[in-house]
Amino acid sequence: MKTIHLGFLGFGTVGSGAAQILEQNAQDIETRTESKIRIKSALVRNLDKPRPFAENIAFTDKAETVLEDPEIDIVVEVMGGIEPARTYILEALGRGKNVVTANKDLLALHGEELFNTAKQAGKDLYFEASVAGGIPIIAVLKQSLAANKISALLGIINGTTNYILTAMSEQGRNYAEVLAEAQELGYAESDPSADVDGVDAARKLAILASLAFNSRVTLPDVFVEGIAKITPEDLQYASELGCTVKLLGIAKHLDGGVEVRVHPAFLPKSHPLASVNGVFNAIYVVGDAVGETMFYGKGAGSLPTGSAVVSDIIQVTRNIHTGSTSSINCTCYHNLPLTESQDFTTAYYVRLLVKDEPRVLATLALLFAEANISFASIIQKPRGHEQAEIVLVTHPCREAQLQDALDSVKAYSKTLTVYNVIRFESGI
Repeated sequence: MKTIHLGFLGFGTVGSGAAQILEQNAQDIETRTESKIRIKSALVRNLDKPRPFAENIAFTDKAETVLEDPEIDIVVEVMGGIEPARTYILEALGRGKNVVTANKDLLALHGEELFNTAKQAGKDLYFEASVAGGIPIIAVLKQSLAANKISALLGIINGTTNYILTAMSEQGRNYAEVLAEAQELGYAESDPSADVDGVDAARKLAILASLAFNSRVTLPDVFVEGIAKITPEDLQYASELGCTVKLLGIAKHLDGGVEVRVHPAFLPKSHPLASVNGVFNAIYVVGDAVGETMFYGKGAGSLPTGSAVVSDIIQVTRNIHTGSTSSINCTCYHNLPLTESQDFTTAYYVRLLVKDEPRVLATLALLFAEANISFASIIQKPRGHEQAEIVLVTHPCREAQLQDALDSVKAYSKTLTVYNVIRFESGI
């Protein structure tokens, strides 16, 4: 039986999870691949740190020990970050090694370079673990749904923000309080900005959109807005309107162009994504042949993400046996235009505080009408001291129209505060 040797770049949470799965499921994996899969060496920063599932692994603090070893068939990059991960992967491919990576940051910025290098080398570059942990969405888009033209993809692809919004909605607590709790529980980093500002989700969306529409999308192409402005009041109004609020990654192929955006959105409670709570992730995909599908599971963690890494290792091992490496690497054969944010079309929730006087609501309606925007619903509640809180839900309009209306509303003498503006998303 052939032995496939692995070299790991990094051996933290994801690396140790992959090692655990390779050990505990070794018999099944060997049967499925007709190979013995062994981790030969692993690059780490601290050689003295005790590590689980590390028996018979040679740890090193020198990258060349992994990259220059002629016995290593597959390099597994789970160290994260842009550099030196990018340089290491390029060198591994250049030395004729297949690569499995979990690095969403790197792929969202340098995917084209990496895939071109893999193609030139005739080697595999697999990356299932880069998006949504244990949910097998990359394989779905590359293979299972390859017969479809994908028109839309919506995802809850960041567990930290989903945990925060779920707790705020269910318990009526404010953002800062729930964020602090998420940090204590290990769901949020000490610096949570990549999660709560939407950047982590944007990286993942860039990868997913590239696969869904076969057209290159990188991180700078994605419109991003975080969740810090969401309040318990907004979530209460969402409930009154039959909705919930989620941080969504949204990619749509409309009129020949691609629209990619990450932001909080009102989502009808009837939508399948609306019931995805806590740290769980889900991706909802619409194809012309298959219709509406959804993929749900744990979006992070040692074993879920390790599962995705090992699934790629298994597939690359099978490819080595059959000589079919590099059979479905880069699939970005289109060059579709990107929709500018001013042309995004959605309905909007606008919550504002105004003077409670005659004709104020009529004037607001006129200001929106001048931007060619009408209302789907209006909620007005007194707030004392001759003030009223008004929630306006618009019919779908372009972002540019909405901004024109808001400029007029903010300039209106009876407007005291515009609390928040949140988009609506129907899901298709």
